[in-house]
Amino acid sequence: MGARRIRREQRRVDQNLSRRENGMKKDDERQRRALRMKDLIGKGKFPYTPVIQSWICQQLDEPMGRVTEDDVKKLLATIET
Repeated sequence: MGARRIRREQRRVDQNLSRRENGMKKDDERQRRALRMKDLIGKGKFPYTPVIQSWICQQLDEPMGRVTEDDVKKLLATIET
């Protein structure tokens, strides 16, 4: 019975460590992806490709049917270069 608790606690410690280490890498990758998407959106025109639509929907937390071109322009203004 004690071994289960020890394994569970060790798994929790390992997960916390992994989350800290990988979280920083993922934050950097999110920033790079935002800059790539900003560039792609600037080159394209509305309506966008499915990959770009998916990213826009995720950022705005709305389905693509409700997203307007003005919403996309406001989103682009918030992205830092």
